[in-house]
Amino acid sequence: MPPRKDTDASANVPSFYGAELRFRREAAGLTLEQLAEGSFRGIPFLSLIERGERRMPLDLARHVDKRLGTDGFFERRCEDARKAKRSGHAEYFADVAEMEKHAESIEEWAPTLLPGLLQTEAYALKVVQTGLPWLRPETVDKQVTARMTRAKLWQREERPSFWAIVREELIRKPLVSPEEMAAQLEHIAQVVRSTQGVLQILPETAVAYPMMMGMIKVMTFPDAPPVVYTEGLHSGQLIDYPALVKDYRRSYDLLRAAALAPETSLNMIEQTAEDYRNGKHRA
Repeated sequence: MPPRKDTDASANVPSFYGAELRFRREAAGLTLEQLAEGSFRGIPFLSLIERGERRMPLDLARHVDKRLGTDGFFERRCEDARKAKRSGHAEYFADVAEMEKHAESIEEWAPTLLPGLLQTEAYALKVVQTGLPWLRPETVDKQVTARMTRAKLWQREERPSFWAIVREELIRKPLVSPEEMAAQLEHIAQVVRSTQGVLQILPETAVAYPMMMGMIKVMTFPDAPPVVYTEGLHSGQLIDYPALVKDYRRSYDLLRAAALAPETSLNMIEQTAEDYRNGKHRA
């Protein structure tokens, strides 16, 4: 058995409390399996928390405090971990942003906006300003910076495999100026080609197709069960119930079949970018 890798408790708030959880669990003489008993969480999830890779949800914090006799210690610290991980993201998206860093694969369906991991700064700025016009300028800047920071995972040597499906309307109707839209589409093509990712376009001619109800993000991990993230106007939901995750993934597979081939899609992205550059984009 390889030696155990201890969590660097100084790395961030989740790592600190993950290391503390392991210390208190071992001091109580409990295994991960024993600590998980009676909760709605599995051993892999607890292990990720001890390594500082996941935030401890409130229901689990209460369970842990009860089993370890820690007098509300972890429940009181849930808020600390949440604040530390927001970093410009909406509260409901904080866990998703953290999970992206550890994902083995990311699959997205983007019916209304280009995926955040593929957005340029100009596009992201327009999205935030349009969707949340009441935000103070410094808050807008913080949110845009947070989105750009997420995309740094494409610069890593060990990065997740990526598959995205977007509606053709998103590249045909410019959200930003033609010059900025050209740069946005060129950026998408560059990221997808350089990372060996896959991008498909659902054509405008597709009227009835799977997953007409909204966006999803599916993430898989090397040492944890897959999750699905769905999002509405001011809220988001992480889904890890296996049967439901399976249904979402089946629907996503059907959507792939309805979309254009990857190379055809990338060629369309690049041609549309050129049209924006030359003032030939469709009105």
